[in-house]
Amino acid sequence: MKEELTPLISAFEQRVSDDSFVKLTLSKPIRKSEKLQNVYIRQVLIKDELNYQFLYRYTTNDQVKNYSFEEGVSLLVTLLAENFRAATLFSLENDFLTFVSKKKKVSFKTTAASFKNKPPQSHDKPKLKRAEDSLYLKELGVLDNEGNLIPKMSDKYRQINKYLEVIEAQLKSVKLPKQIHIVDMGSGKGYLTFALYDYLVNKKGFEVSMTGIELRTELVNYCNDLAEKCNFTKLDFAAKPIEEYNENQIDILIALHACDTATDDAIYKGLVANASLIICAPCCHKQVRQQVKGKEQESPILKYGIFKERQFEMVTDTLRALIMEKHNYQTKVFEFISNEHTRKNVMLVGAKTSKKVDADFYDSKIAALKESFCIEQHYLEGLLWHE
Repeated sequence: MKEELTPLISAFEQRVSDDSFVKLTLSKPIRKSEKLQNVYIRQVLIKDELNYQFLYRYTTNDQVKNYSFEEGVSLLVTLLAENFRAATLFSLENDFLTFVSKKKKVSFKTTAASFKNKPPQSHDKPKLKRAEDSLYLKELGVLDNEGNLIPKMSDKYRQINKYLEVIEAQLKSVKLPKQIHIVDMGSGKGYLTFALYDYLVNKKGFEVSMTGIELRTELVNYCNDLAEKCNFTKLDFAAKPIEEYNENQIDILIALHACDTATDDAIYKGLVANASLIICAPCCHKQVRQQVKGKEQESPILKYGIFKERQFEMVTDTLRALIMEKHNYQTKVFEFISNEHTRKNVMLVGAKTSKKVDADFYDSKIAALKESFCIEQHYLEGLLWHE
C-alpha cells in the first residue's frame, strides 16, 4: 500500500519541507461500524522539537498522540490501508486529495488551497481568560492582593471561566432586549453571579440588571456590600425562597445547583416569565426517588444503589428537558465542568423559540417515561398544572 500512496507521501514531505503544511485529515471510514470517525494531523512544537499530533476522533471520545515525521508517515499508510478511504492534505499552496476505492485502487486530485495562513504550533491551545484581575475576585479570595491566583482556588477560577464561556456561547442562540434582566436563583456566595455581571457589563458592554436570589441572609448582606464596593450598580441580592420571587421580567434565568425541587421552582419561574434563556445545573432528584421508593423496577440496572441514583438523576433531568421543550424551549444537556471537580456537572440549557410545538407529542413522551419508572408526577409538572 505504501507504494500506491507515494504521491501523497511525497506531497506531505514537500509541504513540510517548504513550510506550507497546514494539516492532514483522514475521513470516510471503511466500515460503517467503525468507532474511529476521523484522524486530524497537525504540527506541534514540544520542547522546541517539531512533532506531528494525531487527533483520533472516536464516536464517544477523542485521543491525542504525538509522533515524529517518520512515525507519522508509517501510521498514515496503515490508517489508509485499514481504516479510511480518503485523505486531504491541506497546504498554503493547494489541497491534495487522496481516495482509496474498495478494491484498494488509489486516485489523487489537486484543488485550490483552503487556507491562507498556518495555524499556531503550540502544543496546548491557549485558554481565553474571561475573568481577569478584578476587585471581586480579590474580595472573594480567588486572587491575592497582587492579582495572582491563590493555588487552592484554581478549581474555582477554572469553573468561573468555563461558566462565562458557556454563557457567552448561549447568548448567541437567542434574541435579547437592549436592557437584559438576569435572575440568578440560588446565588450562594456569588462567585459566578459577580463574574457574569462583570463580564457582560464591563468586558462586553451589555446593558444588564441582575438579581441574585439566596435564602441565607448573611450571604445576601455580604454580596450586596461587595456589589456596592465594586460599583456594580445594577447588581443586587435578595434574601427569599425561589418560589417567593415574583418579578415578571426575566430575560435570562440561571439556577446552579439549587437543591431538591428548588431547581424546578427556578425553571418554573423562567417558563412563566417566558425567559429567553433558562440555564440550570440541576442538583437533586429526591422528589422522584421518594415516589419510586419501595416500587419494583423492571430494569436490572436499578437493582444496584449507585446505578439507581445515577439513573434517576438522568430520568429527572430528562423530564425537566421534555417539559421545557413542550413550552417552546430548544434544550441542550451537556457536561459543565470535569467530574474531578464535582459529579453534579450536568448543565441543562433551554433557549426560547417561536416554533410551534406538538404538546400532545411531548405529553406522550413524558407519560411513557414516567410509566417506565413508576413515577406518578414530576414536581415541575405540578407547578405548571396550577397555572
